[in-house]
Parts: sequence; C-alpha cells; structure tokens
Amino acid sequence: MSFAASPSAIMMKTYKGKLPLSVITVIVCAFAFLALLYTQSLTFLSSNYILKSKSCARRGAVVEANDHRTAEENVEILEIDDRFEFDPEECDIGKGKWVFNRSIKPLYTDTSCPYLDRQFSCVKNGRLDFDYHHWEWQPEDCDLPRFNPELALQKLRGKRLLFAGDSLQRNQWESFVCMVEWTIPPEKKSMKRGKVHSVFKAKEYNATIEFYWAPFLIESNTDIDVLDPKKRILKVDSVAKHSKHWEGADILAFNTYVWWMSGLRLKTLWGSFANGDEGYAELDTAVAYQIGLKTWANWIDSTLNPNKTRVFFTTISPIHTRSEEWGKTDGLKCFNETKPVKKLWGSGSDKEMMSVVAGVLKKMKVAVTVVNITQLSEYRVDAHSSIYTETGGRLLNDEEKADPGRHADCIHWCLPGVPDTWNRIFLAHL
Repeated sequence: MSFAASPSAIMMKTYKGKLPLSVITVIVCAFAFLALLYTQSLTFLSSNYILKSKSCARRGAVVEANDHRTAEENVEILEIDDRFEFDPEECDIGKGKWVFNRSIKPLYTDTSCPYLDRQFSCVKNGRLDFDYHHWEWQPEDCDLPRFNPELALQKLRGKRLLFAGDSLQRNQWESFVCMVEWTIPPEKKSMKRGKVHSVFKAKEYNATIEFYWAPFLIESNTDIDVLDPKKRILKVDSVAKHSKHWEGADILAFNTYVWWMSGLRLKTLWGSFANGDEGYAELDTAVAYQIGLKTWANWIDSTLNPNKTRVFFTTISPIHTRSEEWGKTDGLKCFNETKPVKKLWGSGSDKEMMSVVAGVLKKMKVAVTVVNITQLSEYRVDAHSSIYTETGGRLLNDEEKADPGRHADCIHWCLPGVPDTWNRIFLAHL
C-alpha cells in the first residue's frame, strides 16, 4: 500500500539545501500575520474584561454573547442610557426626575404593616388616589438600587441601627421597619413602642432597628411635653439626656430641622433649667441651630469610634404649605395634589439652615454620611399626609377635612411613599 506524499515531504525532497529567500519571506510574513491576529484578540478580550469588572461601568456598555441586537441598536442603547451604577462618591443623588411606573408596587401597605402610625396611614384614612405609590426616583447619572429587604437585614446582622430626631425621622424609621418586617415570621420579630424610645427586633438576625425621639437633638423643655413655641427653651450646650441612649449603636441616623422653624428667633439656654424662664437668651434661628449642631457634633467627635460606628445625617425634608410656589393660588397647600411638580425649591427648605449643616459636618473629625433627600422630595407635593391624617390622637373630622387650608398636613408623608425612597438611598450608602 502506498500513501500520497504530503506537500511538506515533497518540499523537503525537492529542496535538500537551503530554502529560497522567497519561501522564507512568505513563511515569516505568515507568522507575523498570525501573531498580529493573536495580539488583537487579546486586546479585545482585555478591553471587554475591564468593562465588565469596573464597578462604575456604564449600563449597557457590555453586550452579552447571546444578544442578537445589531451594532447600530447597541450604539443607540449606549446613547440613551449611560447612567452609572450607584457610587456615593460619583453620583449626585439630588439631580434627577420622578418617573411614573405603574408596575412598581410598594413592599408593604398601611394595612399589611402593623407598625405604622395612623398619622402616616393615608389609604386607611380615606385617600382614594394611589398614583403617588408608583413614582420612582431616577437620578440623572446613576442607577439607584431597589430596596432589598433581605440584603438590609444581612447588613444589620448582629447590629443596632438607631434613628434619632423628630417625627420626620420617625416617618423614615417606620418606613424602614415596614420594608423589612414582612420577610420575618411573626415569632421571630417583636416591637416595643415607647413615647421616646421604640425598638423593633429581628431576633433571627440579632438586630434592632430603633427610633429615639429628640426633635432638636440637643435638650429642650419641650422634648416630651409639647409646649407653645413661645414657651420653648433650648439647652443648646447639652445632648447628655439623649446621647446616653445613642451610645452602643453600630449605625446612627440623625435629623433635625422642622422644630427649629417656629420663628425668627429662639430662646436658648446654657447651664440648668432650674432657673425657669430666667437666664435664657434669644438668638436668631440659624445661630441657635449652629450652636446646637456643634454641641451634637462635639459629642460624636469625642465619644464615637468611627471604626465601630457609622453616622448618617438626613437633610431637610421639605414643607409644602405655600401652593403659590408651584403655581396654585387656591391656598389649599398640598391638598388634592396628585402628581409631582417638575421644578421647585420652596421656602420650606431653608438654604441658610442647610449651609449651617454643611459647615458643621465639614469640620467634624468623624466622617458623617449625608443622606441627601431635599431636592428630590421638593417635587413631591402630592405625597404628604394632607387631610388623611390625625391630630391630637384622633383623625380629622369632616369639618376639618373640608378646610385643608388650615388642617392639611403638608409636612409628614404618606406611607408607603417618599420615605421609602429615602431608605433606598440610605441602604445604598450602607
């Protein structure tokens, strides 16, 4: 049996001496071409690997292997959606818009969550429009992750999270509790409510989510028993009565604003309340606010170990009591509003007070993460408790509901609602 000789064998038989120069040139060029192709392939793969591994890669920048869209379609996608994954160092969360999406449903309702105050339970209190549940905040240049209750509880495993501040901080605390509690069996959770200090416990996670009532953060004679603002005196040099309850928390989330806005000047005190109304000084509101915040900041800097405790500060929650600021002249405040406005910075968000906060935080030794909710909440004139709330421990009666100019609550928010978005931002920072 004979076999046909291979081309290489024929070549070897024909040319027993040195190969001609032309053949050598062809072989060298062939190897050079193959090497170039190999290098280009590696470069392409490396580029794709970098795109896939960057934490802030643009959405849509990597096309999956099984994606059969044309190159032109993929370029169009890149041009349309070039927002980054959320990065607190890169993303300006305040720049964006509210996008309506009826497919979005809250993680809870005011009937499914047993821990909601009646003050925030708008649907239970008679609100019939539900569109305010379906607006989603979309930052201009990044993606804000959806709230994942299981992830939140894992982050809190073995930890103590404490919200401290006024009723708007309680608004956010109740939102956070309701967003996670439905995933926990009844026998593995508990709630202990108090006038000042309330504690939700996730037993399986050995975690607590707490609220501590301190509307000024510093001490005052109106922390527990609400007095006429004219009789209110602020002890601007001390947080001691409150701070002993904050010690030992792993995560502290603070706010304070709306209670300071009761007038142009506030009665302030250094030392003891024992002297009664004597010994106080009246200060401009912004000045008193600055002194009070510095007292709070000094406690944090001198007491907390930043390696063990994270500190957050939530910015101003807007007040919508002047409907003329968004083009309504009926004097009904936020009543009957059913959609966000597209542009607004109202008088309910005092820029001087915001600059005070920024100045104090900037000089602190302990890093404080700012949860910036002000601008995005400014647009939501539609989402307040309005007339679907309670006052003095009772629901508004029909006569009061008929007079929203006097009785509509345009400070607090319906739940579920805008504070759920605050907690999306808060969890993204965590």
